[in-house]
Amino acid sequence: MNGIINVNKPAGVTSADVVYRLRRIFRLKKIGHMGTLDPEAQGVLPVGVGQATRLTEYYGTLNKTYRAALVLGVTTDTQDATGRVLTERRAGVMRGDLERTLSCFRGDLWQIPPMYSAVRHQGRRLYELARDGIEVEREARPVRIDVLRLLAWQDGEQPRADLEVICSKGTYIRTLCHDIGAHLGCGGHMAELWRTRVGCWTLEDAWSLEKIALSFENGDWGFLQEMGWGLPLPRVEIAATRRQAFANGLATRKIEVQDSGCEEGGGEVARQEEEVVQVYCQGAFVGIGRWRGECLYPVKVMHVRDDGA
Repeated sequence: MNGIINVNKPAGVTSADVVYRLRRIFRLKKIGHMGTLDPEAQGVLPVGVGQATRLTEYYGTLNKTYRAALVLGVTTDTQDATGRVLTERRAGVMRGDLERTLSCFRGDLWQIPPMYSAVRHQGRRLYELARDGIEVEREARPVRIDVLRLLAWQDGEQPRADLEVICSKGTYIRTLCHDIGAHLGCGGHMAELWRTRVGCWTLEDAWSLEKIALSFENGDWGFLQEMGWGLPLPRVEIAATRRQAFANGLATRKIEVQDSGCEEGGGEVARQEEEVVQVYCQGAFVGIGRWRGECLYPVKVMHVRDDGA
């Protein structure tokens, strides 16, 4: 059983809990998620099964899309609704004030990870230190906000704004909400969060844990996408005569490699030195390769049968 599942993670459970439940459903240990989603957040959580767990690192560059509820006028120690309230006041902010402020948070930014996060400091998770009442200095990290727009606005002493965010890996939406509130001078926190897209996986196509369990029980594996699905890497095809050699860790000459979609023996392969690509043979995903000189070298080999299993 090898492939990727687009799981619709419910609120109130951790990403690790999702993996644990899938292991129980499939009676399989080799399962891992491809990017943590906060316990109180819900939405798209891609999960690798079997050999697909070896591909997690290659999905790390995928952009993510979120819908977040920002409440202005209230700050918490976790920067979201689960934390202890630190300050509470009348925000005195109008819709136009927020829309003007959003422009300051688009593009390349530096963001300080929150104390309640899984970032490590001297061998301990920041949230472990925070629970012990310890706060440490954190280095700001570069993130990118490609889209930040207002979807809905609800007036009040502590107005609520629903935001759409398309951002790079490592962006903390909680911190974004906190920083927007700080910029407005009234404070703010993230009240709710949905992850609606990761790369090519969308919330509309995501499977609940209950639906996955029922389908698996009925012998329907429609929830399982093939290995290599959605990989943000160029795709090439190797000749059938090189499949076993690739599996054995041997290099393949450029003349025996085609761009995806080219007929065997045709087309010049566009490549860059040290470029990493996904490798197929006769329509089956066989692994990850890297260009060096005039040859394609195996980086990770997926041992699959001719039927792709």
